[in-house]
Amino acid sequence: MNILMVMTSHDQLGTTGRPTGVWLDEFVGPYYDMRDAGATVTLASPAGGRPPLDPQSTVANAASNATARFADDTETQDLFSSTHALSQVRASQFAAVFYCGGHGPLWDLVDNVHSLALLQDFAGSDKPIAAVCHGPIALLNVRLTTGAIFLTGREVTGFSNSEEESVGLTNVVPELLESALVSRGAMYSKGAVDFAPFVVVDGTLITGQNPASSGPVAATLMEMLAVRH
Repeated sequence: MNILMVMTSHDQLGTTGRPTGVWLDEFVGPYYDMRDAGATVTLASPAGGRPPLDPQSTVANAASNATARFADDTETQDLFSSTHALSQVRASQFAAVFYCGGHGPLWDLVDNVHSLALLQDFAGSDKPIAAVCHGPIALLNVRLTTGAIFLTGREVTGFSNSEEESVGLTNVVPELLESALVSRGAMYSKGAVDFAPFVVVDGTLITGQNPASSGPVAATLMEMLAVRH
């Protein structure tokens, strides 16, 4: 089965002059988990090509077995450097979609027309949609073909307001993810401890709260696909 993995192309934290991008372990952890479970994983981003990496996700204290594996994996590095543009992919090509986090999606995936159309098609086909950390911002403005807001009444999680405060970016991000999800009528919940794994499943929608949730989200997605196929 083929799973589409979507990452940000945005590389700046607002007007701070500080870089941002994909959180590395939110890409490589789920990528290897899904690939090792037998899936084909196709990478995409709004602009295509190589997505920016959040430099904070490449320091020693953010390292993991998956990031170490990626450092020695030239094949996956090449795939990461040549992601498909979102305009080039269609939901019909894939069994599911996985949106990675990092702060970048808050700027370029919330209103991207290709992403919104893609997610509408995934939802309309009842195919699994997974998103982790800041990735759920891509769901914010998705509407069903009926015009209904996709998130209304859905149980979700994502990077919490308290976690954003902990990393000192409350006044930098364009909007707080938790508050934005609630504003769309979503039923938001978070784990008892910030930065600990926490996953919410609502039908075919799977969301994870933070970087530590990316592996559990991938595992949940693979379990869901195994049952469906």
